[in-house]
Amino acid sequence: MPFFVYIIQSQADHSFYKGFSEDVFKRLEQHNAGESSYTSNKLPWELVYYEELADKRTALIREKNLKKADRSRIIALINSNKNLLKG
Repeated sequence: MPFFVYIIQSQADHSFYKGFSEDVFKRLEQHNAGESSYTSNKLPWELVYYEELADKRTALIREKNLKKADRSRIIALINSNKNLLKG
């Protein structure tokens, strides 16, 4: 079963949040419904990046790597061909 890492951007302050999920679009709905305490105060959120990974372990490792990335690296990733939103 594939897992996904994703990046959402707050439309309130343009900050980024990185996460992983089995269903990116359902997870985005949860963020925008205020179901995540960390993201609930920066609504609304827009999905700006996601990529598919083979399994949960790989997705968790990738998510951890993304959480360490600076803003310029995140923007480069959003604009890259790895972004499934571009496909």
